[in-house]
Amino acid sequence: MYAAKMDDKGRVKLPTDFQTYLAALNQKFFVTSLDRRIARLYPIPLWRETKKKLEEENEHTEEAENLLFTALELGSEAEMDSQGRVLFSPELRRELGMEDQPVRVYVYAGMVEVLNGAQYDKRKTAAIENTDRDRAAMKKKGVK
Repeated sequence: MYAAKMDDKGRVKLPTDFQTYLAALNQKFFVTSLDRRIARLYPIPLWRETKKKLEEENEHTEEAENLLFTALELGSEAEMDSQGRVLFSPELRRELGMEDQPVRVYVYAGMVEVLNGAQYDKRKTAAIENTDRDRAAMKKKGVK
């Protein structure tokens, strides 16, 4: 997990390790959020797969439609520039409170997740408070 900052133009500079990893996958992204709390940079092939799953969902149709609505409302396609920056739409950065703010970025499940300060603090607190429970549950699954 890396600390970064969204600049005044709405761009987040990705760490060099992320740039190398993501450049190998695809330099084009769909930048959005499914929950209006955490931003996600989906490489385009992963976004297409995710979008298709949401569009084809039959058991939880309303939930899938709501997630897709949010993703499309806040999302936009973006490319990583030569300096490793990715532009977030004005709607996304306003909704997530990221304008000209420090953020935390990390790779998760093939995409980059971006947390604003409040979300980072909330996740950190939950991780600390639940460490013993989480370790016990994962130990049963073979995590050492």
